[in-house]
Amino acid sequence: MSQIIAAIKAEIDHMGQTPKMQHLRTGDIRKLSAKLWQGVKGEPRDSLFAICDELLEQRDWLMGVIAYDFAYRARKQYDEGTFAVFERWLEAYVRGWGDCDDFCTHAFGALICQYVELAERVAAWTAREEFWMRRAAAVVLIPSIWNDLYSQTNPLHISDLLMMDEHDLVRKGYGWMLKILSVKVPDLVFDYLLQHKAVMPRVAYRYALEKMDADKRKILMR
Repeated sequence: MSQIIAAIKAEIDHMGQTPKMQHLRTGDIRKLSAKLWQGVKGEPRDSLFAICDELLEQRDWLMGVIAYDFAYRARKQYDEGTFAVFERWLEAYVRGWGDCDDFCTHAFGALICQYVELAERVAAWTAREEFWMRRAAAVVLIPSIWNDLYSQTNPLHISDLLMMDEHDLVRKGYGWMLKILSVKVPDLVFDYLLQHKAVMPRVAYRYALEKMDADKRKILMR
């Protein structure tokens, strides 16, 4: 274990970590991460990513939060090759919806915002066996939607590919993506939901219409 990782572990222990970790929240860890970042922010990108790798290799939730936060804080150093690094992390270290959403709505999503052409590569995840990879295909586009880049990243195509996915967390994931899209282009999502009302799984459908105005929601719920 490197000195940096040992120092991070010591800081976590100092916070009063217990084996169950019930009293520590993600926000608490992000505050610690902001403090620790001051000691590494001058490192070149490859060194920072190596630190993130070592943190992720600990297979510890707390260290994972710090790793993904460090990666996000390094976003000014991204290039197109960063996609391969992040995709490897997604495959090797993410194992549930929490890690997936944290990573994809921050660091990975920020990369897609910078290089929107990379969005084409996430469509392949919709055919993956691991549910978190399929969920990631939708969730990773949420930052680009918030940043008005949805016409370039084509979230409706991902929704089409995931439409009949059998996993509830994948359905909720693309439903969430559609909900955010509805904030930006409500008429587009309204028409899309009407078109797919008969086939879209109910959990995805209900997530997608949550932000619609009352009149549109009433029509969609008939």
